[in-house]
Amino acid sequence: MKTFTKMAAQGDFVIFRINEIPKDTVALAPENGVYTVAHSETGHNHVMTQEHVKAYKETKITNDNDLFRLFFAVEAPTEIQHLRSFDTHETLLVPPGNYEVRRQREYVAEGFHKAAD
Repeated sequence: MKTFTKMAAQGDFVIFRINEIPKDTVALAPENGVYTVAHSETGHNHVMTQEHVKAYKETKITNDNDLFRLFFAVEAPTEIQHLRSFDTHETLLVPPGNYEVRRQREYVAEGFHKAAD
């Protein structure tokens, strides 16, 4: 398991500590007890359990295809796991604090789209 203090990456996203969750955000609801940190094109998502975490997205984002930034308030050490049984990314242990997650993106003629992991 990998630990960090300021910034880390797993697959196609980076997570870094911030001072506070921005005001222009809205809470996200967990799905089946987890928050999806990043979706994988193969269905092997990167997830955190909801037990000690609250997740937020920007209020101006209405289409989840444009969801390149998420925010997390972590109250107790929580793992980010990559849900794949083979060739998986090492689990990250996120210490308590506020975090921003940025999803990798690529520019194409039509605009930005999520990078494939």
